[in-house]
Amino acid sequence: MSVEFLSEAAKAARNYDAQGYAQSELPQGEEVGDIKFYRCSLKAGCKVSPALDGEKFVVLIFNGKKGYITTNEEMFNITEPAFFAPDFDRTPYTVHAVEDMEYIMGVFGLNKWDKEFYAKWSLHFPFFSLYSDGVQYDQDCKGPHTCSWSIIQPFQIGHVSIGVVRAIGEGTDEKGHKLLHQWNYCLGDSDFDLTVDNVTVAQKPGDWSFIFAGKDHKLLAKPGKEVFYVWVEYFTEEDLQKYYMHQIYNGSFSELS
Repeated sequence: MSVEFLSEAAKAARNYDAQGYAQSELPQGEEVGDIKFYRCSLKAGCKVSPALDGEKFVVLIFNGKKGYITTNEEMFNITEPAFFAPDFDRTPYTVHAVEDMEYIMGVFGLNKWDKEFYAKWSLHFPFFSLYSDGVQYDQDCKGPHTCSWSIIQPFQIGHVSIGVVRAIGEGTDEKGHKLLHQWNYCLGDSDFDLTVDNVTVAQKPGDWSFIFAGKDHKLLAKPGKEVFYVWVEYFTEEDLQKYYMHQIYNGSFSELS
């Protein structure tokens, strides 16, 4: 499958428990390995302490509604779209909602290459970033007034990288990268079209999509409308060192073997 969209009906479903928390699994695409995504909703004034996992990388992607995260030693204020990655199973944490909030929880298995790179160097955990604190970058496939932020860069935590794109009346028109699967989560006042393989679907706040590696894609807004989304990319090659060398030398795998 080249692209997968979450339907409006599925997006609207919320089954809150007695603590004001709801969680549902999202489409993550076919044959993408040990990866899960969940839409998590938390009512204002409520809190949740997610289960810890010592063997998987977990990242929370907040939609920008106000809240905060506490650990035994720190507090992180969520005042805009934001990102949090716990320190595996070493540091318990709690998410507190000031407003009704939503976040996406991504859970990624770590293979031997992920673990090898992590043992040598990685992000410092727990990790927290507001989207506007990311590293801003430019890219030739994006409009002249389209802003992009890198939140988690390649190799900082194995196969996963994450960023944000925002624009009014334009966006991105990209050639597919054969080594990168991509998921998108719409933020803010998003009102744009996502096109993959000549299939175009309107995107609104909270929408979720998956683009299979190698597929050309466009995320473009009409004049006066907003493009605002998080992208999550995952390297398709199991061997992270192989991808690393490919990036350095910009050559094919056959040339590097």
